[in-house]
Amino acid sequence: MNLTYYHVAKDVPENKPDIAVVIDVLRATTTISWALKNGADSIQVFADLDLLKESAIKWQPEKRLMLGERGGKKIEGFDLGNSPLSVTEKVVNGKRLFMSTTNGTKSLQKVQNAKHLFAMGLPNRKAVAEKIISLKSENVLILGSGWEGSYSLEDSLAAGALASYLKQNCDFEINILNDELQAALSLWDFWKNDILKCLKTATHGKRLTSLGDYEDDFKCCSELDCLDIVPAQVERGVIRAS
Repeated sequence: MNLTYYHVAKDVPENKPDIAVVIDVLRATTTISWALKNGADSIQVFADLDLLKESAIKWQPEKRLMLGERGGKKIEGFDLGNSPLSVTEKVVNGKRLFMSTTNGTKSLQKVQNAKHLFAMGLPNRKAVAEKIISLKSENVLILGSGWEGSYSLEDSLAAGALASYLKQNCDFEINILNDELQAALSLWDFWKNDILKCLKTATHGKRLTSLGDYEDDFKCCSELDCLDIVPAQVERGVIRAS
């Protein structure tokens, strides 16, 4: 199995990988994973807010929620922002979530032509890794979300966490194809015993801290292997629990 990692969407070559895994630790893919765990029917992701609104308006009002975040803050007029703590069972059960965030939804759209597309945070690292192992595909592309087109520490940490799990648990050869992923593996080895501190050290972690009290979000996003949910694209832009 060949693994590559790209920091942000603009770095991804124009090819069609067997498997693409999108990571946005703080916080889109963590929020997606928890929403599906708590009974959301599906999440439809958008980079463009106008397209999101056009699609949401066609859905039954009692069966839809609009999640919007820009710059770490909830968008005015949307039901929810981008916190994994907000997508409780009472709020999301049985509903389609129409979601747009600053970074994560752009990465999901970038690789939506992959044969298999999964969303991963640290809480569902093991679940996604085991799904990848079961598929026995040749090429796996891991994509971070970064911050407005630039590198993010926490997404690379999670990329390293995924690659580390695959290396340790596959019964076939794993090939690390680029330096970005070699660096992510080293990052994981350095921070794996203090994930929470890594998230707070990251510039986006500091950005969230400057906006308010996100301590519980940090804790939720830093939990490792506690969810058995694999968010998978089932049609273009639409993600359900696999």
